[in-house]
Amino acid sequence: MADDIQNNDFSHEIIGAAVEVQRVLGTGLPEAVYAAALAIELAEREIGFERDVPVAASYKGRALGDVCRADFVIEQAMVVQVRAVDTLDDLHRAQAQAAVRLSGHRIGLLINFNVFPVVKGVHRIGAKP
Repeated sequence: MADDIQNNDFSHEIIGAAVEVQRVLGTGLPEAVYAAALAIELAEREIGFERDVPVAASYKGRALGDVCRADFVIEQAMVVQVRAVDTLDDLHRAQAQAAVRLSGHRIGLLINFNVFPVVKGVHRIGAKP
């Protein structure tokens, strides 16, 4: 199982792309700007991704429909949530955790582009039951 997670972990590549985005744009911009720039950077690095992916849920076997969105799903293996806030709070972490868990993926990253350097604003999220 550890090998499966490691083989589907694109964290290093994603963080490198985030560093380049922040190097060019700096801090203080809206999340949508960073997400758009990250999409360009991922494409330039030939990293497969989908943007703004709906995530569905069910309750006691009944569909609830789309309950949240994953900002990015990378290589059909992990979720990336983008934020640009002064401080990540418990709600940001809980929302990222829910997106990872409900997406069916095992790992994700929560990236806060308002932290300099951005590597200090990257949080690894693991799927919890």
